[in-house]
Amino acid sequence: MTRILFITSNRLGDAVLSTGLLGHLIDRHPQARLTIACGPLPAPLFRAVPGLERLIPMAKQPYARHWWRLWLACVGTRWDMVVDLRNSAVGRLVLAGTRAFHRKAARPMHKVEEIGAVLGLSPPPAPRLWIDARAEAEADALLPPDRAPFLAIGPTANWLSKEWPVERFARLAQRLTGPDGPLPGARVAVLAAGAERVRALPLLAALGVRAIDLTGRTDPLAAAACLRRAALYVGNDSGLMHIAAAVGVPTVGLFGPGFPETYGPWGASARAVTGSVPREELLRRVGLDPNASGLMDGVSEDRVAEVAQHLLGAANKF
Repeated sequence: MTRILFITSNRLGDAVLSTGLLGHLIDRHPQARLTIACGPLPAPLFRAVPGLERLIPMAKQPYARHWWRLWLACVGTRWDMVVDLRNSAVGRLVLAGTRAFHRKAARPMHKVEEIGAVLGLSPPPAPRLWIDARAEAEADALLPPDRAPFLAIGPTANWLSKEWPVERFARLAQRLTGPDGPLPGARVAVLAAGAERVRALPLLAALGVRAIDLTGRTDPLAAAACLRRAALYVGNDSGLMHIAAAVGVPTVGLFGPGFPETYGPWGASARAVTGSVPREELLRRVGLDPNASGLMDGVSEDRVAEVAQHLLGAANKF
């Protein structure tokens, strides 16, 4: 029996972007038994992976004790393959037939390409998620039963400086779901992590009865099940943006001081929209204050609406 140890990120977005490489391993070794180590936040994304033998959430501990505990959990197994996207000592200090480690790219490339290069894959495999019946049941309970098309919005991010103003999201929602919009009369699902819910409340209030409140109510896999049913996702640079793109929803990611060439949403139906202020200026302001406000003001509502309508039009052709 082939056993593979796959060590991936503790961050949600990076973990999502690594799923294409994981899917490639599953396709190449369909009978393999997989052990996946990752951070606690993205861990639910991997619970339905085919061939999963063990899922090890690694909560950070003082003095890097989380790595010591991972080594203790893995050292007793003779692995046929270790794929270590953290480039850790654990990947080197367990018995293994073959090993592959992530290394920072010598030239600028998207993170999906960088991860694919771990196994020499070009073009790289696209991220994918495996959604189980539990997540689908949670989506059934949270979403309207009529299965009508809806707009999904992710108005928050892990940094305040990466958040587009909430009032712009509200106006965009009205524009896209109003009588003359591409989704007339559609409801609007609002998603945010539990700790970020308070920053999404003004958007929920602006949407009123048309809002579907998914803030702080789902784990990442249930969020994926909900997003897979959306007609379109618009949101800031965040893990939710990558989840939306990975499940194939037309996705518009909004970037201010971020790096869309490295972390933009991946896929044929995904686009990044940037602002008019030079990134060097935005990064300078972030350096002065990591939670500086106004850094997303240069992202045009007109441009976001234009890209959203283009993606919706393309999706409706099929």
